[in-house]
Amino acid sequence: MATMADMKVGETATVKRVHGDGALQRRIMDMGITKNVTVTLRKVAPLGDPLEITVRGYELSIRRGDAAVIEVI
Repeated sequence: MATMADMKVGETATVKRVHGDGALQRRIMDMGITKNVTVTLRKVAPLGDPLEITVRGYELSIRRGDAAVIEVI
């Protein structure tokens, strides 16, 4: 299973599924990361956390731990 945390800078992927418990899953979906949406990894912070992604036309920073529950294809 490939996750958003495994993506390389500049790579684009499609969200297949958001795993995690109810509260975490809801928070991620509220940020606009839902099934079949396209995401692009723009930057990674110097220490590897957080990740900056483009989703639905806007920039979003997300923790690596949260990105690890987002399955992409």
